[in-house]
Amino acid sequence: MVGRVQQKERTRRAIAEAARELVDAGGEVTMPVVASHAGVSEATAYRYFPDLVTLLRDAITDTWPAPDEQLRAELDGVDDVGERVARATRVFCGRTLRRERAVRALVAASLTGASEERPAHRFEVIDHALAPVPEGPEREALVRALAVVISAESLFTLLDLCGLDPDEATASLVETARRCVGCAARS
Repeated sequence: MVGRVQQKERTRRAIAEAARELVDAGGEVTMPVVASHAGVSEATAYRYFPDLVTLLRDAITDTWPAPDEQLRAELDGVDDVGERVARATRVFCGRTLRRERAVRALVAASLTGASEERPAHRFEVIDHALAPVPEGPEREALVRALAVVISAESLFTLLDLCGLDPDEATASLVETARRCVGCAARS
């Protein structure tokens, strides 16, 4: 019995490692591709991971630094909320672009799922950027506005539909995020 349990754990690790390798290589990340890369059938991959979101969360969550780790150096000593949000937006965009194919796969796979399945990295980034802002309805409204701007979906819209290159898309989101903060400060 112990041997079978160990075999199952090895298979699970092999599938997760295959996904991690594909993500790191910037390759296509789908269940069939991951299964093939792991040397297992697609059915086997689905027995261990019910969907791509679950697989990618298991495979890459521990390999990506927490947004808070990445933001600490960028935001340390910065008190201006507009500047904090601008820097946080740049960090978010850079992080998203470095793992673009995996993020696109996560977004696509999670769109039809329940809200708790959707990645929510943007809120960690936004909360860190808005640390100096006191809790209250105004902060909540700003968080909602920034959630539309500081998002993989917005970044991909600028890249895919507006034809911007990654630097232009990042600059556009940074400027839009700054404007959100400016509007919130005036209201």
